[in-house]
Amino acid sequence: MAERRQLHLGAFMRPVSIHTGAWRYPGAWPDANFNFPRLVRLVQTLERGKFDAFFMADHLALLNMPIESLRRSHTVTSFDPLTLLPALAAVTERIGLIATASTTYNDPYHVARKFASLDHISNGRAGWNLVTTANPDAALNFGHDEHMAHGERYKRAREFYDVVTGLWDSFADDAFIRDVESGIFWDPARMHVLNHKGPELSVRGPLNVARPVQGWPVIVQAGASEAGRQIGAETAEMIFAAGGPIADAQAFYADVKGRAAKAGRNPDHLKILPGALVVVGDTDEEARAKRAHLDSLVHYESAIGSLSSILGVDARAFDPDAPLPEIPETEASKSGRERAINLGRRENLTVRELAQRIGGYAGAAIVGTPATIADTMEEWLEGRACDGFNVMFPYVPGGLDEFVDRVVPELQRRGLFRREYEGTTLREHLGLPRPENRFFPRQARAAE
Repeated sequence: MAERRQLHLGAFMRPVSIHTGAWRYPGAWPDANFNFPRLVRLVQTLERGKFDAFFMADHLALLNMPIESLRRSHTVTSFDPLTLLPALAAVTERIGLIATASTTYNDPYHVARKFASLDHISNGRAGWNLVTTANPDAALNFGHDEHMAHGERYKRAREFYDVVTGLWDSFADDAFIRDVESGIFWDPARMHVLNHKGPELSVRGPLNVARPVQGWPVIVQAGASEAGRQIGAETAEMIFAAGGPIADAQAFYADVKGRAAKAGRNPDHLKILPGALVVVGDTDEEARAKRAHLDSLVHYESAIGSLSSILGVDARAFDPDAPLPEIPETEASKSGRERAINLGRRENLTVRELAQRIGGYAGAAIVGTPATIADTMEEWLEGRACDGFNVMFPYVPGGLDEFVDRVVPELQRRGLFRREYEGTTLREHLGLPRPENRFFPRQARAAE
């Protein structure tokens, strides 16, 4: 009899809630996004709930929407992920720590070094969310007048991945012998100089950090465009997918897993976790009322700014009580733009109504009792629409606590989620193999 599949659960944080109204919800911590002791409390609660990972987003531009919108945002200030996550590693033991780092506005050596360091500091719990940066305003913070075109960003990202993983393989696992008697600390024969020279990047190497505990930190990707799906199928070990109707999720799941197989990869080594805002109530009606109240806390100034950011155009110029007009192509996220446009057309929303949906959170949501939420998650898992979920909380600490204290036990009771961590690394949590060092394969070492 085949072993029953179990859910993987990540907590997608920014570093707290994705919902624009979260900081205003009754009982919420308004300052949680930039309050380290509170973030410690949240990540330790997630670890108590046996989550696979804490997943932190990053943003490289503040002035990406009008000040009238930004003045209502609780995410205008937050920690740099690769400063925060090592600190959280010191106060946790098992939960994975995933950070976003852009391939458009970083150099491969920086990314390789920081994530290798995080993996050592956390004893093998690091993950890299490889993104190309959709926000055109980020360009202005890095000495560029224009944002790199979508196709060019993905070309650079693909080569960037090869360089970073090559740098992680700079040293064999046994390179550091530390022989006190002979005075030999490491073996130069067990070091590889990358000397990469490609169309986009030139990096000599080697990395000045020992090979990560996991071999490579777990590779995460979130693009849903044609280019995004392809790079995810070729490189990712976890995909943060969009939600939506289960049929759409099943089609995405089948498409990306199929692409991975065509690329010569084992599809089981690619975990697809859609994002889902989860709102818990004693009854389904109470949960829906909580979601409605949460959405009501989003001011129109903030909502129309969020819509503008996603569309890549200034939506304030549109008639708020008319349908969304035709939107030209931009260099913003193609998949995000398409989802917003399709939502407006599918539900015949006015600009005002669409902005209100986008301004709070327009992605997939699971709203109901713990049993209702578990039913939905089980349906998606068994229906091959996902391998788990990146859970987003409506507010903190209450929304996170309700999930850990009420939904997790229901999933455990059904045999859908772990009761204890079985491993110590993020790869072990996700059931992923440790990558072979491409320059120092095990079989070659055994023959020496």
